Amino acid sequence: MGVFTSTDDPGSTGHEQVVFCQDKQTGLKAIIGIYSTALGPALGGTRFYPYDSEEAALADVLDLSRGMAYKNALAGLDLGGGKAVIWGDPEQIKSEALLRAYGRFVESLAGRYYTACDVGTYVPDMDVIARETRYVTGRSVEHGGAGDSSVLTAWGVFQGMRAAAEHVWGEPTLRGRRVG
Repeated sequence: MGVFTSTDDPGSTGHEQVVFCQDKQTGLKAIIGIYSTALGPALGGTRFYPYDSEEAALADVLDLSRGMAYKNALAGLDLGGGKAVIWGDPEQIKSEALLRAYGRFVESLAGRYYTACDVGTYVPDMDVIARETRYVTGRSVEHGGAGDSSVLTAWGVFQGMRAAAEHVWGEPTLRGRRVG
C-alpha cells in the first residue's frame, strides 16, 4: 500500500489536502480530496468511475470536494467538505480486497475525512469499507448504519424542484413542466 499526499502547492486549489492512493495488489487507484475542515471533519461520498485519465479523476474530486464543503455549510452541518474517487470500472475491478484497501487509506486520515456512498458505491460497499475504518457512513441497518440515503437525497431534490417551480410559476407542481 502506498500513499502520496500532494504538498507541491496545496493552496493552489484551495484544498487542505489531496491524497493519491494506490494499492497495486488490488488494482486500487483513488484520490481523496479534503477541501475544508473548518466546520468539522470533511464528509463526502466515494465515486467509483472509469475516468478517461488521472487528470479527469483529479478534476472531478477537486470540484466535488469543494461542492461538498458548501453543501454541508449551507445545510448548517458541523462538517467540512471532502470527496473521493476510485478510478476504474466498478463492474470490472470492484472487489472486497480493493474496498478494504481503500478503507485503510480512509483510516490513515484519522478522522479528517468521512466517506459515504456515491456513484458506483452502495451500502454493501460501505459495510466492507467499514471493516477497515470507522470513518464511514451510509452503512446498512444490520451493521449499525441508517441504510441507503439515496431515497432521502431524491426526495430532497424533488422538493427543491417543487420550490423552484413555485418561485418561477407560482405553484409547486411539476405537472406538465419540463425540467433540465
